[in-house]
Amino acid sequence: MVRPADPPGDPSAFARETGPTAEAYVDLAEDLDDAVEGSVRFDEYAQLLYATDGSIYQARPAGVVAPTDIDDVRAAVQVATAHDTPIMPRGAGSSLAGQAVGPGCVVLDMSRHMDGILDVDPDAKRATVQPGVVQDDLDDHLAEHGLKFAPDPASSGRATVGGGIGNNSTGAHSVRYGITDAYTEEVKAVLPDGTLLHAREVVLDGPEWDDIVAKDDREAEVYRTVRSLVEDNAEEIESRYPDLKRRVSGYNLDRVIYENEDGEEVINLAKLYVGAEATLGVIVEATVGLVTVPEETALALYCFEDLVAAMKAVPEALEFDVSAVELMDDEVFRLAAESDGYSEYVEPIPEEAAAALMLEFDSELHDDFEAAVAETNTHFVDGGDAFDVIEAYTDEDQADLWKLRKAAIPLLMSLEGDPKPYPFIEDATVPPAELAEYVQEFQDVLADHDTSAAYFAHAGSGTLHIRPILNLKTEGDIEKMHSITEDVTDLVLDHHGAFSGEHGDGMARTEFNPKMYGPDLWAAFKEIKTAVDPEWLMHPGNVVYRDGPDDVGPDSERGVGADMREHLRYGPAYQSLEPQTELDFSEEGGFSHLVELCNGCGTCRQHGSDVMCPTFRASREEIQATRGRANMLRAAISGELPEEELYSDRFQEEVLDLCVGCKGCSSDCPTGVDLAKLKAEVKHQYHEEKGTTLRDRLFANVDRVSAIGSALAPLSNVAQKLPGSDLVAEKVLGVAPERTFPKFRRETLVDWFDERGPKVSEAEAEDHVLLFPDTFTNYSYPEPGKAAVEVLEAANVHVRVLDTDDVAPSGRAAFSIGLLDEARERAQHNVDALAPSVADGWSVLFVEPSDAVMFQDEYQDLLNGDEVASVGANAYGVCEYLHTHRVHDSLEFDGAEEYLTYHGHCNQKALNRDHHAAATLQRAGYDVDHLDSGCCGMAGSFGYEAEHYDLSKAIGRILFDQVDSSPGEEVVAPGASCRTQLGDRSGHDRPPHPIEKVRDALA
Repeated sequence: MVRPADPPGDPSAFARETGPTAEAYVDLAEDLDDAVEGSVRFDEYAQLLYATDGSIYQARPAGVVAPTDIDDVRAAVQVATAHDTPIMPRGAGSSLAGQAVGPGCVVLDMSRHMDGILDVDPDAKRATVQPGVVQDDLDDHLAEHGLKFAPDPASSGRATVGGGIGNNSTGAHSVRYGITDAYTEEVKAVLPDGTLLHAREVVLDGPEWDDIVAKDDREAEVYRTVRSLVEDNAEEIESRYPDLKRRVSGYNLDRVIYENEDGEEVINLAKLYVGAEATLGVIVEATVGLVTVPEETALALYCFEDLVAAMKAVPEALEFDVSAVELMDDEVFRLAAESDGYSEYVEPIPEEAAAALMLEFDSELHDDFEAAVAETNTHFVDGGDAFDVIEAYTDEDQADLWKLRKAAIPLLMSLEGDPKPYPFIEDATVPPAELAEYVQEFQDVLADHDTSAAYFAHAGSGTLHIRPILNLKTEGDIEKMHSITEDVTDLVLDHHGAFSGEHGDGMARTEFNPKMYGPDLWAAFKEIKTAVDPEWLMHPGNVVYRDGPDDVGPDSERGVGADMREHLRYGPAYQSLEPQTELDFSEEGGFSHLVELCNGCGTCRQHGSDVMCPTFRASREEIQATRGRANMLRAAISGELPEEELYSDRFQEEVLDLCVGCKGCSSDCPTGVDLAKLKAEVKHQYHEEKGTTLRDRLFANVDRVSAIGSALAPLSNVAQKLPGSDLVAEKVLGVAPERTFPKFRRETLVDWFDERGPKVSEAEAEDHVLLFPDTFTNYSYPEPGKAAVEVLEAANVHVRVLDTDDVAPSGRAAFSIGLLDEARERAQHNVDALAPSVADGWSVLFVEPSDAVMFQDEYQDLLNGDEVASVGANAYGVCEYLHTHRVHDSLEFDGAEEYLTYHGHCNQKALNRDHHAAATLQRAGYDVDHLDSGCCGMAGSFGYEAEHYDLSKAIGRILFDQVDSSPGEEVVAPGASCRTQLGDRSGHDRPPHPIEKVRDALA
């Protein structure tokens, strides 16, 4: 691989500064390691993993500490302060303005250990939590009380409450509930000197106030300074702070002194910490207010042929009792339609829709949803500019629309090529009544800069996400970004708006805060920052900055200036390798483009739904999330890491080998970062350079091993039980001794069928299919294969079981290990063998889902030509075939009275094909609990590998908990690995394949 030439022109103005390497922080790291109980990582990998967030920015921190409790935080802050090193706490790192990027900072990862729910008071509607708790986890915990934390950002599945407080987050329901500052009642924060400040309501000039300010300490200084500045600048605060439902720029000076419910004038510094972006201390505990959860909701999605017409409808929508007013444009619809994970959600939306306005109604405001929707239909469709409406009353239908809306941001970043709709001025907020005019004027700004944008978001609160499409790898577009921001901020002020209504200041907008707040309040911001943090060590450069080294603050350059063009992830100096690849990456725009599709949104850190990312769910380690692996790959191909690092043992073991190849990221990641494919390619290159191990070769050729085991059965099964055999396997092959290998059958599936023959003649059959003899089904557990034959024949389908002399193994095992030459050879053999039959109208069926997906997906990357496409298009999992072609409609069942728990295969989920088995089971008469589960953790050979056994079981326990919580009486799973993992549980038998239960239900 050859690094491309330097880009033309002089990139010095935007040269990428990597910052000091880990070696510069050795003493600091040692002192931190001595002082805290949590992990301390100051190596280059840690720096790269925490150098980015969900924004356009990148800067290496000094290192990362994962504190376990408040004492750890205080110790870490004090050590960092002693070393004159800035500090930045971080949650999920999903921020969009660069708030979770800290150049040279000690990052405190609050999400690893400090994620507890300390207390819930349902009567007072209040909860006390640690900052690292994920918001959806908090809401799940509160569900039994009918309560929730009201702010609901689209990232709630991974965003932490502490991060939300630091950002002053909000979401779709701010029209109804407001934003985080309205619900943050108390916080405990660690100041740079180690002081633990308890911010809560304090009655001004009362006894508690007097006690606080009488002391000669940092807390007293902070209280006195804040009160003085708020009172002295009362008129300026009234004038400068816009009257909006959302305003998350600057410090909350307008919220910190108020009259409480008892009529007392109080000061509450908790309001100041909301939106402060960790510049005033590290929040270690928070008490938040809660709201009741409406029992039911309904949605109405109004379709417009014109974006501005949709904007004009926003203030009209607010005249109705709605709990959310959201907007999406046709660019979001287009990208969703092209995404495997989201195409189904956009199907109901008419092609001619240029924009859609989504209104939500809840049961606390409406008794009759249909009547409420009928009223808005009359207004917007019959008497307005909307041409169609999509009504959603069921939880499932509403969830589909919300999933589409919540995926808008990351979906937009999947746009092909280097130009992307980037976030930098995308969440400016104006009064809803001025939104349409603002959008038209914004479009004029875009036209002046010769670009376009994508539009979506919280229209009801005046926060419209407008993302100009730019190529930030060019100097011209970087300057254009800055110029657009200058013009748009002027425009926002003209409309009495705020530069940020949701995503905060960060690196993107701090530069422009003086324009919004004026010199007096800007000076007040700096005084408050200095009173709390005299040396400006807490996340310097965000929210507020120093105008020069002589300004208030330390006698240094720390915290001086802010420029949105600095610390960009890309920039004109960015360059990356484009390797020669074995797999076809043309559909993704090339290997490097697929890597760069990761925008850092952190969807892979969610753990309550979907498949991605099983290893992160079990470990909570950033390096084991799709984002972490993609960031490390990007570092390797862009020169951030030495070129040879990609093939180092450490990179292979820590970055790639812990990817289980579940393919969940290819669909669950909104930008489609297919890490399994990237891993296979890099592992192939690694094997080419370093060779393969005996274990790799054995697992890649497991079909040959199984054929020998079957031929020698039952002696081969006895050999596995010999004393010491498991230890030999561990020492020689690196196989986990705790695992039991599948038993081999003397009579294979192929032998059984050859002896039995087909029961439905080809001439009399409704259809004819070929059943592929996968390794596990053929040699170890033929029952699902037999069941498939019997069910198909009951539907009058002619079946032939392919002979192992005619077809090769699918190549899945070799592909997963990265032995792509072997995988391609097997793929080519199978396509050559099957293409003539497929051309004659035969379908190819599979009992094993991973083999079916191999034909449907990976073969298309390994081979070219019409034949491979045809074979892939006619390859089906057996239940997929029954359901897709409605074959099961012709079957007669006895009416099974059993409740089954169905765990689908992650590979099939990636292609949106796992639901067929559940539907077929329901057709057979079973009640089915279709688990929203991830990977089982076995993942082919992964769960057998000794070094991965503990992680495999940890992933499995997540599934076990779901199975145990299910109302189903018996679990079924189509994947052989899944059935092995589930069957290895103490006291549990190997579960059946769904097709076996379908066979059992036949009349």
